[in-house]
Amino acid sequence: MDKIQLLQARKAKIEEASKDIRAQINDLVDADSFVELSAFSFSKNEFYSEEVAGEGVVTGFAMVDGYPFYVVAQNYNVLHGGMSKANCDKIVKCLDAAEKNATPVLYLMNTQGVQVGEGVTVLEGLGKLLIRSTQLKGVVPQYLVVNGDVYGSTAMLAAIADFTFFVEKKSVLAINSPFVLSAKEGKNLAKEEVGGLKALTKTGLATISVPNLEDVRAKLITLNELLTVACVDAELNESAPLLNESVTAENLLTIFENFVEISEGFESDVKTILGRVGGISVAAVLFDGGDEGVQLTAGKMAKIKDFAELACCYGLPFITFTDTKGICPCMCANNSRVMKECAEYLDRLDTIDTAKIAVVYKKAIGLGYSLFASKSVGFDYTCAFANAQIALFDGAQGAQIELGNEGVDKATLATRYADENADPIHAAKDGYIDGIIEPQFVKQYLIAALQMLER
Repeated sequence: MDKIQLLQARKAKIEEASKDIRAQINDLVDADSFVELSAFSFSKNEFYSEEVAGEGVVTGFAMVDGYPFYVVAQNYNVLHGGMSKANCDKIVKCLDAAEKNATPVLYLMNTQGVQVGEGVTVLEGLGKLLIRSTQLKGVVPQYLVVNGDVYGSTAMLAAIADFTFFVEKKSVLAINSPFVLSAKEGKNLAKEEVGGLKALTKTGLATISVPNLEDVRAKLITLNELLTVACVDAELNESAPLLNESVTAENLLTIFENFVEISEGFESDVKTILGRVGGISVAAVLFDGGDEGVQLTAGKMAKIKDFAELACCYGLPFITFTDTKGICPCMCANNSRVMKECAEYLDRLDTIDTAKIAVVYKKAIGLGYSLFASKSVGFDYTCAFANAQIALFDGAQGAQIELGNEGVDKATLATRYADENADPIHAAKDGYIDGIIEPQFVKQYLIAALQMLER
């Protein structure tokens, strides 16, 4: 066989083995923009006695809405997407190029674990891949799509990536085989009941959920534009009269020109938002406590901490819309990581060198004020809605519960911590609050602060 025939034969073998994954790549990237890298990689798999076309992974670069991306796509049709040392090396080579060219990475992962037969060799490959991906955090954005089943150590990439997409009714993520995990519990569960979207509500791994793979592209374009384009033209004098009528988390979301909620299904009373205010990209934490205010737990603080790290990594202004009463007063919270998570959040907050703005829109009580509105922890500008509450305790009853055994006169407590004395004007008198505002004008105040602090 001459060299041209050999090339044609190998090319045909690769294209046949990877036609499905190439079709999925084409659904996400601009038409005819994908250029493959390391296309003719073949390695010998000793266990299966066959050549592995393309190492079971397709890598390359492409445009998404005219913006360049590097692409890593696991090919499930080759040994069930099995990870090997050569497979990992090929991905790492692509990540090296992404760092060199300051270009985001898009992963499409679909694997049932490592290829049997490589032993410790594949573990070295996985270690190399995971640390290389970790080194890219804050350097280039990494977007990962759980594109079917992702089992084993490769699932760690979903935790490392900045954004992990779950396709509803299709994505399954598990650090071990879900069938093994189910059996160890003495159950016979479907894989979706172990590693599907509804089964992973406490992990924070599903950053974005979408109905199907085609919807990933629209979210990807929005997220990447928010991270890579700091400012766009926008209306600067809009007010929100609806907020004067009803101050709710839902109505506050109307001040963003566009936004994506991150980790929507995890600790849903703390919303983490990437969006634009006055055309400026921001990272915002919006507490949605209804009439009572949010009580902090380890899970909620872990979500906020991770989001603050994202803001720091990509130089986004950090805004808090505060409605929290501090740490949940229960034994389970006391015997949890909540205080460690609070401490680690403060560490992340301290590393943010862009604007930090606090809006007390309902309650900032006790530690809730200190963590999310205090000048002393680094907030550059703090304002409060006219009807907000800022206090040491959540009303007179809360003070009596906290101090009732201290011999303090209850009448004195009732007077001092009555709701009217939690008015933000008392904090403003001491210089802790920069402005007390009508809710409808909050967007204008935020834009002015962002423009001043981000110059």
